[in-house]
Amino acid sequence: MATDGSKIGINTRLAHSGNNPRDYFGFVNPPVVHASTVLYPDAAAMASRSQKYTYGTRGTPTVDALTLAVDALEGSAGTIAVPSGLAAVTIPLLTFVSAGDHLLIVDSVYHPTRNFADTMLKRLGVEIEYYDPRIGAGIAALIKPNTTVVFTESPGSNTYEVQDIPAIVTAAHAAGAIVMMDNTWATPLYFKPLDHGVDISIHAATKYPAGHSDVLLGTVSANEACWKKLYEGFCTLGCCSGPDDVYQVLRGLRTMGVRLEHHQKSALEIAHWLEQQPGVAEVLHPALPSHPDHALWKRDFCGSSGVFSIVLKGGGQREQHAFLDALRIFGLGYSWGGYESLAVPVFLGDRTIAKGSYAGPLIRLQIGLEDVADLKADIQRGLKAAAEA
Repeated sequence: MATDGSKIGINTRLAHSGNNPRDYFGFVNPPVVHASTVLYPDAAAMASRSQKYTYGTRGTPTVDALTLAVDALEGSAGTIAVPSGLAAVTIPLLTFVSAGDHLLIVDSVYHPTRNFADTMLKRLGVEIEYYDPRIGAGIAALIKPNTTVVFTESPGSNTYEVQDIPAIVTAAHAAGAIVMMDNTWATPLYFKPLDHGVDISIHAATKYPAGHSDVLLGTVSANEACWKKLYEGFCTLGCCSGPDDVYQVLRGLRTMGVRLEHHQKSALEIAHWLEQQPGVAEVLHPALPSHPDHALWKRDFCGSSGVFSIVLKGGGQREQHAFLDALRIFGLGYSWGGYESLAVPVFLGDRTIAKGSYAGPLIRLQIGLEDVADLKADIQRGLKAAAEA
């Protein structure tokens, strides 16, 4: 295998990164190490902690296999693995913001991130301000002397606004702030935040890396400037992941490339088809030429995933529920990135800026690995039921 990762195809990297069978007797998969206590050879080694592994919360060979693989994808100086996607948001925020700091958060952010900011961070004395996802370089006007972090998520949750990340990074860094990005939608296969100047890249590995709706995990990757502080915060909080969960995500990572190709292809076919359906007012998918941020998406991204939203033509909650209740293949469940298709109602009541003006109720679709013809037929059942409602 070539040593220069830039010369290796993405699926080859996914198959082999973080994996050295010679380290564990030739087995192609790393061992699952269940560990808390680690023994030292002598008192001097114990006093100096001069060995690779010192205690279970600070890493094991299983954790290293995953984090090294993620580093190879992200181009990061280091990665931590934490128990959930939400923990991947809260741990770096707790590490990099303090009482009296000003935190800028995109208004289209994942709702649990907003809830954490509005409750715990405000209680700890952090000033929270939300900004328009399409603000771009204009964010410079919102940055204060005490702004320490600009939090981004692109595309935005549920409404899929694409942020001008390079412009935001330039403004933030000029003022001495760092930039964090929730990149769960694209994964590092289709957008590499650190290559665009982002300091901290966040992923809910529960989604596409795991891929089977059976495990919770998050990863946080940092550039050289932020890695030491991120790792220290992680160790201080003691919020580590279980070995079986880590192994399952590592196993899922090996096939993420081929799964994402299928998700992308199916989702785009269905999204284009939905634009022609009489009961649909709008399709919110940044890879569609009709999307207002399509040019920005095309400039920065090299692919799209399987999650997007639709706007029904007229109606309200009754029509929204009728659509959802008529589905037979799409499950009604939160999360996404698994093998199965899902649908959820979208509510924007917590937004303060990016509320949008939509012709009807919104529904988020996760396009799974099923046959496209079957998924279209299921969506038609939903559209028919919404029209009859």
